[in-house]
Amino acid sequence: MASRLKLYTPEPEETTSSTEPDVRVRLGDLLPVMAMAQRMNFIWLKDFLDDEVVVSTDLYEVMQAFRSSRPTSA
Repeated sequence: MASRLKLYTPEPEETTSSTEPDVRVRLGDLLPVMAMAQRMNFIWLKDFLDDEVVVSTDLYEVMQAFRSSRPTSA
């Protein structure tokens, strides 16, 4: 008699929903690294493009104002 295949269904992973980020990093420390990685076209940076980052409300408002008022390249 042929043996039957059993399907393995893993247990659902417990997700810890935390409102606190895992690691806090100063923007002044983060930006030079990200800028260099983008300038040098490091592939690993693309792995994180869909990740979300948390910014303060005032920085978000400044970013929105900058986005809507920055000059377009000619």
